[in-house]
This record gives sequence, structure tokens and C-alpha cells, in this order.
Amino acid sequence: MYILTKESYHLIYVSIIVYIIVNLFENVFYYSIGRHTNKEGIQIELPTRKDWTKIICVTLIFAVLQGILTYLFN
Repeated sequence: MYILTKESYHLIYVSIIVYIIVNLFENVFYYSIGRHTNKEGIQIELPTRKDWTKIICVTLIFAVLQGILTYLFN
């Protein structure tokens, strides 16, 4: 059905890397917004180590899905 070639692996890897980078920045902003919803202005706060672990795990799962779906629908 689908043949994985060197080019298709490249597409999957690039898609995963781009998704991780963009999504980690987005998640830090969402985390900060959630922590400071009742305060005026924008305050950026880095997540705790435990929260980083959760964010990274979820991001990696969806990054792999993103890469596979990008390949399949390309």
C-alpha cells in the first residue's frame, strides 16, 4: 500500500520536529495563561519539572501522529 522511502522518512522527521518546536512554545504560553488567568497583562512562567514531563509526553505522541498523517495524506 504505502512504501516508506528515504524521502518519506525525511518528510515524517521534518514534520515531527517542526510540530514539537512550534507546539512547545504554544504550550508554554497556554500554561502561563492558565496560571495567570485572573491577573492583568501577560506573564510568562515556565512549567514545573512535573508539568514539563507531561507537556513533552503529550507533544511527542501528537508529533508522531502528525508526522504519520502528513505522510499518509501527502
